[in-house]
Amino acid sequence: MKNKRNIFLIGPMGAGKSSIGKQLAVQLRMSFLDTDQVIEERTGADIDWIFDLEGEDGFRTREETIIEELTQQQGIVLATGG
Repeated sequence: MKNKRNIFLIGPMGAGKSSIGKQLAVQLRMSFLDTDQVIEERTGADIDWIFDLEGEDGFRTREETIIEELTQQQGIVLATGG
């Protein structure tokens, strides 16, 4: 039976959200997603470039949109940006 709950990892940059999230997802047999990685894949640009071009507000708007979309899924471990 697929786990219907989601786990969200939040915290400052460099706290280990992605590293722990990957391990947690394996242990719990859940899918792991990282908002930064999804944003980079969809835009073709790295996070630093987005920050330079759009500022934090622009990045957070992108992140919010991605989070709204990804949280429609069930059984995920989601690491958010720091």
